[in-house]
Amino acid sequence: MNRESLLVQLVNDAGAEIGQSTVEDAHRSPDGRLHRAFSILLTDPAGRLLLQRRAAVKTRFPLRWANTCCGHPAPGVPVPEAAAARLVEELGVTGVSFRELGVHRYQAADPATGRVEHEYDHVLLGHVAGAVEVRPDPAEVAEVRWVDPGELRAAMRTDPDAYAPWLAGVVALLDAG
Repeated sequence: MNRESLLVQLVNDAGAEIGQSTVEDAHRSPDGRLHRAFSILLTDPAGRLLLQRRAAVKTRFPLRWANTCCGHPAPGVPVPEAAAARLVEELGVTGVSFRELGVHRYQAADPATGRVEHEYDHVLLGHVAGAVEVRPDPAEVAEVRWVDPGELRAAMRTDPDAYAPWLAGVVALLDAG
């Protein structure tokens, strides 16, 4: 499946849907087109966060470390439903319920690919009660790791280019929520 041809919800500054676009078109405009997205933060009983390193073939910010999983709900699909499905697709993780921490709106151009992220990003927190089997899809994820949030914050300050540009804002909502 070509994920770039899937539809996303274009939204206004308040998050109200105003139209639709393909993933590719939403990320190719000079400034990107503001669209709905979600970012999942998955925590374990020790409070660690599951991070993924984005696959080399990603069209936006490849090989950078990011939150557990992210994506775009199709028009008409509720964010939690789309997030649960994407978590299964990317990492093979099932049975997680989410709580929304808030919205992180951001815009970031990827100098390596020329694509632009301009997202109204719903940040979702999920917890796993114990050991969880993570089965990354190699077309989406290069590797995964569990990390202490304090260590992650320090690493993002030390080497920000190793991380997706939205990650700091997503983690900030974890701190606030």
